[in-house]
Amino acid sequence: MSLTFLELALKVLSEEDTALTPAEIWKIGEEKGYDKLVNSSGKTPTATLSTTLYHYLLRSEDSEIYIHSENPKRYALSKPGVTKTFVSEIISKQSKLDFLEKDLHPVLAYFVYNHLNVYSKTINHSRSTKKGFNEWIHPDVVGCYFPFQEWREEVFNVSTLMANSAIKLYSFEIKRELSDANLRESFFQAVSNSSWANEGYLVASLIDSNEEFLNELKRLCTAFGIGLIRLEIADPNSSKIMFPAKAKDFVDWETVNKLAKLNPDFKGFLERIKRDIETREVREELYDKFKM
Repeated sequence: MSLTFLELALKVLSEEDTALTPAEIWKIGEEKGYDKLVNSSGKTPTATLSTTLYHYLLRSEDSEIYIHSENPKRYALSKPGVTKTFVSEIISKQSKLDFLEKDLHPVLAYFVYNHLNVYSKTINHSRSTKKGFNEWIHPDVVGCYFPFQEWREEVFNVSTLMANSAIKLYSFEIKRELSDANLRESFFQAVSNSSWANEGYLVASLIDSNEEFLNELKRLCTAFGIGLIRLEIADPNSSKIMFPAKAKDFVDWETVNKLAKLNPDFKGFLERIKRDIETREVREELYDKFKM
């Protein structure tokens, strides 16, 4: 006998008859020996279980489970005649893609600030000169990591004199969803738009959870050094880096120069970084606003 992650979750929720987090579900599954029936090799069980439950709920009109509460997210088993006490309107929108790419920007700003110490800035494509070879060069969001917030002043000063300040530039290409239908175009758009930075990421809210699809995503990320971030609109803290980007020690300054010429937002981003470095004080309010 074998179980999928979803079957394990449904079994535990049924037997415990209470709302549980993915971590609690997995722990109970381990205590009952159900984990030995699941092929969890090479996976992070709690994260995989969380993704499985969430996508099952999104893709099932008559789901056997529902989100009982947020922060932390707890799932419960639906029962006939029992009213679901908590259903997020944002999640309902997410399941129908009833949101725009721009709605993901403040969620990304919150996530990269809290998880990467990166200050981000949206690049408005409509302000760019995008013709011919310039079409796939503009990232949706850029960001900067300032090491002087963590380093002692003398360390930063010496590192700067040695042309090794450890300041990092980031680039993010945002999509509402990733599936077989748009994987190739979305991924290579991210490669084209983000390879100039120290770290480049493809970002999406809905990502197909099919194992074969995820394996292909992992292969592409590994081959081209582009990372993958999954954003959760309803709970930004549950967003995660599914595959990390390959960090580069250098920036493609020729492309940076081209971007600065083509887009005033990007030019302003560089000017903002320069001022923040000179004053050693990051003006947080001049970067993208957060979705808390």
